[in-house]
Amino acid sequence: MPAPQKDGPRANRDIRGVREVQLIDETGQNRGVMGFFDALQVAEEAGLDLVEIAPNSTPPVCKLLDYGRYRFNEQKKQAEARKRQKTVEVKEIKLRPGIDKHDYDVKMKAVQRFFEEGDKVKVTLRFRGREMAHQDLGLRLLERVKAETQEIAKVESEPQLEGRQMIMILAPR
Repeated sequence: MPAPQKDGPRANRDIRGVREVQLIDETGQNRGVMGFFDALQVAEEAGLDLVEIAPNSTPPVCKLLDYGRYRFNEQKKQAEARKRQKTVEVKEIKLRPGIDKHDYDVKMKAVQRFFEEGDKVKVTLRFRGREMAHQDLGLRLLERVKAETQEIAKVESEPQLEGRQMIMILAPR
């Protein structure tokens, strides 16, 4: 059974099946093509590691560098990239067809805040009892929401009826 594959580039004696390599020294200068063991000896003399940078090229490109520092810097880059990544959440705003003006305004302020934070908004309009007979009122309300948010949001999912609820999804522009 072969040894488990390590993540990251191969270094020093982990580089196998290669007779010659294109060597780049620690300053970035191209030292040319040389035998693998010669390159390994140059690395040991410099007190550095021979790290395979481009394994798929012919011959493979290897660079002289401190492998521990290289791995550390790569991990820092990955952590920084993860930190900068923003996950988009879907926030939900629940409305009723007979919502009063002030309540509607409060809900719209919340919707606006969600868009400023970069989140999507799921507007749910719940019908109860006989309100199902007046779905046109609910549709008008959702159209009003759509019209008021058209500068800051785009409609990802048009209003659609699902059981006793009418749902529309908005995404920030």
